[in-house]
Amino acid sequence: MNYPEDFFNDDPEKSLSLQEVKKKAEDCKRYIDEGEAFIHLEEIEEVIQVTMEYDLIEEGLSLTRSILEIVPYNSEFWQFKGIFLNNIFEFEEAYESFSRAISLNPNDVETLINKSIAEDNLGLVDEATESLKTAFSLEPNNEEILFSLGILFERQENFDDAISYFNEAVKIDQNYSDAWYELGYCYENSDRLDEALDAYEKFLNIDPYSSTGWYNLGIVYIRMASFEKAINAFELSIAIKDDFPSVWFNLGVAYANANRLKDALEVFKKAAELDPEDETVWFNLGQTYCDLGYINDSIKALSKCIKLDDEYYEAFLERGYCYDLIGKYHWALKDFNKAISLTDDSLEAWYAKADLEYSLGNLRASIRSYEKALMIDPEKFDIWYKLAEAYIEVGNWQRGIDTYKRCLELKPDHANSYYGIAKINFLLNRQRFRGKLKII
Repeated sequence: MNYPEDFFNDDPEKSLSLQEVKKKAEDCKRYIDEGEAFIHLEEIEEVIQVTMEYDLIEEGLSLTRSILEIVPYNSEFWQFKGIFLNNIFEFEEAYESFSRAISLNPNDVETLINKSIAEDNLGLVDEATESLKTAFSLEPNNEEILFSLGILFERQENFDDAISYFNEAVKIDQNYSDAWYELGYCYENSDRLDEALDAYEKFLNIDPYSSTGWYNLGIVYIRMASFEKAINAFELSIAIKDDFPSVWFNLGVAYANANRLKDALEVFKKAAELDPEDETVWFNLGQTYCDLGYINDSIKALSKCIKLDDEYYEAFLERGYCYDLIGKYHWALKDFNKAISLTDDSLEAWYAKADLEYSLGNLRASIRSYEKALMIDPEKFDIWYKLAEAYIEVGNWQRGIDTYKRCLELKPDHANSYYGIAKINFLLNRQRFRGKLKII
């Protein structure tokens, strides 16, 4: 078998085409079928490795199974079989293949690492950990093992242990970009945002053309309320990959928080164009339209959100505000009631409903809604004050006084609450005085 000089190099892009590799795999299969496997054994192994590099799983797996019928005690071929099976998510059979390889060569680190992948995907977390620790005992300076252990703990949301392993990996290899990336993720999920920034920046120094790297950096900046820096990170992410809906969405969030509402509007439109089935995009688009005063456009966007998710209570609440602004009070009340029906503990929904009922003259209904809102947040001064005014409107003087006193507990210097109490006392005293005149 005559191969070109560069056929078995480390960069498949510089060797044969896919069709040529498939042809080599067919040749090797024919050698096995014709009883010439031992003559070409080294070449068969090399071709299997190349099919792996080219992601020709079907051809590689078929060839591996065939050669194992001839040389069933070759641990390398069992490992190849397991890798192919891992790649097609056949983890049980992959686990069996790796176990067979380990029984033939117990100290093969690469097999132990790959076996841990199958074990992890089978939910055998303890076994996966043990496989990696065994590999680590054989090669304590192998950063790949440390990285794999970090991934294992990260998936269990044990971020502290994951961080420890990733840090050990980058101590061995400062340019281990994947480890820096995962460190950023773990730090972010541990609310260690400064360290997350540092890790993502180190990752981006190594891989500056990673769209997801810039995206994750932007998310950290949003969480730190550094919105202009977030905008810069998201824009770089988009420059690398402009069809990533989540980047457009979060760029819109950053623009909105930076009070660049017109920019936010255009970006949310782009996000909706890329992912028209994402109800959250339509909700944010609706909010932005409303903030810019485009109320009818806001209602349309929020209605689209509700069409996609008819249990999105925030969308009903926001659309209710919009209807209120254009004087469609009964539609607004309908949306507020719907929001409340979807989540009984929304302070905003009960407060909005109470205010609208008060405006419509449904005073007793508004009192019930204010009281419900205060059950959710008893420290909300504005609601106590509105409730006091509602009590006065229905002539419940004593409750009005008690409610104003509660206002003063929350804001001892609130002049209008003192005035409200004085006004009620004046009215009560005048009623008593008039009553005495009638008796006399």
